[in-house]
Amino acid sequence: MQKDYLIKKNPLHALLIFSLPIIIGNLFQQTYTLVDSAIVGRFVGEEALAAIGASYSLTNIFICVAIGGGIGASVVVGQYFGAGNFSKLKTAVSTALISFAVLSILLGFFGLLLSREIMILLNTPENVLDMSSLYLGIYFLGLPFLFMYNILSSMFNALGKSKIPLVFLIFSSVFNIVLDIILVKNFGLGVRGVAYATLIAQGISALASFIVFVKFLKTLESNSEFHFFDTSELFSIIRIALPSILQQSTVSIGMMLVQSVVNSFGSESLAGFSAAMRVESICIVPLTGIGNAVSAYTAQNIGAGSFERVKTGYKYANFMVIISAAVICFILQFFNNSIVYAFLGSNGTATAFSTAEAYMTFVGWFYCILGFKLCADSVLKGAGDMSVFTFASLLNLFVRVFVAVKFAPIYGIAFVWYAVPLGWAINRSISFIRYKGGKWKNKSVISR
Repeated sequence: MQKDYLIKKNPLHALLIFSLPIIIGNLFQQTYTLVDSAIVGRFVGEEALAAIGASYSLTNIFICVAIGGGIGASVVVGQYFGAGNFSKLKTAVSTALISFAVLSILLGFFGLLLSREIMILLNTPENVLDMSSLYLGIYFLGLPFLFMYNILSSMFNALGKSKIPLVFLIFSSVFNIVLDIILVKNFGLGVRGVAYATLIAQGISALASFIVFVKFLKTLESNSEFHFFDTSELFSIIRIALPSILQQSTVSIGMMLVQSVVNSFGSESLAGFSAAMRVESICIVPLTGIGNAVSAYTAQNIGAGSFERVKTGYKYANFMVIISAAVICFILQFFNNSIVYAFLGSNGTATAFSTAEAYMTFVGWFYCILGFKLCADSVLKGAGDMSVFTFASLLNLFVRVFVAVKFAPIYGIAFVWYAVPLGWAINRSISFIRYKGGKWKNKSVISR
């Protein structure tokens, strides 16, 4: 397929072609996180599942930093690609990889030193504290691979090459599952085995992605020489990445506060909530895939000066959201018990089952709001219009944290999820108003 199909093909056709590999790839990625939890829950025990779940909100912070960095790099790279400036594109790619490699090594070092102290601050139940700290320590060893893979995937997507990350995600997912079975079930390594399986699979996938990406860059002919590191390109990336990292990380920090509220209800509720979070992570894959497609589509079309195509693509993306959210809602309403059983098995407690099912059946009705929010957010991100997007995301976070911290200890754990659709709706409303105002058209981060 032609390299510039996102700026030339029919918008619906282009978004479908681009988003499907992302969705399939992310499904594979989430599948192995689900398998991690299912294998641990079935072959090690409910406490082990709670241990992994207790560290989930913290590990998600670092994933969000990597994703935020990828967003910054992908917007700049996508706009250069749309404008046909390949020498600047290569400079931006090299600058991003060097910068985030250094950042990931520093974060991994300090995280490794402080993992147990952080888990204590999160009110992790005493009976799972040691396992949680062990899992987290091994996770930090693989942080450079996590960053490399996410940055490269974002830039592949910015160039319209969403099928390439799909291949590596499938490989990584299948390999991770095989290692899970070998290390946990056969060798009895428990939580340690799950952590090592993820580290090894992700490391191999990241290195292979880097090799393929370098080869692809060589096919792009540039008229001038590119530089391995350029401070002006770094500032362009930071202009997009920093608000996105701030937004992503702050949301994750807020979810850590929510996690600490859940932790206070005990390991049984924590196990159920962890199972529900794992299910949600796979439920939202189609919606985030559509959002990622809109972001890359917007960046390339703004680089090419095709603003009306952005509006048309946004409308089609919302239609795709409606179809996806309806299917997700149907599955969660009628198959929630069977889904939870896959994680907890016959030994799962009544509290764990009821917590997971209550979250899933309630939130399942509102995923369309999340999808609409992601589409509006993604237009702003792809355009480089980060201020309102960041404000909306932080307000979303504030609502969710405030309701959980203020009301859940008094009225019950259900208030942790009652606030979720409210936060989504507020975020979507603000981003949509900004989109309709049209100021995002003037926020391009490159000069043509």
